[in-house]
Amino acid sequence: QVQLVESGGGLVQAGGSLRLSCVASETIFSRDVMAWHRQYPGKQREWVASISRRDTAWYAGSVKGRFTISRDNAKNTLYLQMNSLKPEDIGVYYCNSDPPYPAWGQGTQVTVSS
Repeated sequence: QVQLVESGGGLVQAGGSLRLSCVASETIFSRDVMAWHRQYPGKQREWVASISRRDTAWYAGSVKGRFTISRDNAKNTLYLQMNSLKPEDIGVYYCNSDPPYPAWGQGTQVTVSS
């Protein structure tokens, strides 16, 4: 069964931190690269960060230096440590493989108050 389950979102003040988690089924997590995306209401989903099975990571310019992506291959779990959060980081955060599997989880909501 293909599954993506994101968690860890919440409401934080600007400058705060959150750690997101995503548990994926083996079918998806066995792919080389996993990624986080986010979507602000009314906007298209945008890429945030990716990581390979060998822990090579890539970041969107808007989050570089503030967010850290990591993965635990033994647990099929992807993480996103988000520090120094800004109001523009608001959105629903999704994980998937990169390129994405044709199914998405429910996402986890991140809200940052100014």
